[in-house]
Amino acid sequence: MNEQAFSVTGMTCDHCVHAVTEELSALAGVTSVDIDLRAGDASFVHVTSNSPLDVDAVRAAIDEAGYELVF
Repeated sequence: MNEQAFSVTGMTCDHCVHAVTEELSALAGVTSVDIDLRAGDASFVHVTSNSPLDVDAVRAAIDEAGYELVF
């Protein structure tokens, strides 16, 4: 198993968590998504997958949900 953590801005509520979880869960190999919501700050998104995820694919999924991946 591979675990990666990402910072995402713009998330403020449970709806945001659901939207990001749904988009990331659709990526090939993702087995779980856990989000530490921090409204007003960057939230931490922890993704477990079968192999390392392509950062561009993660960014696209987060963009699709309406939020921004930050470093």
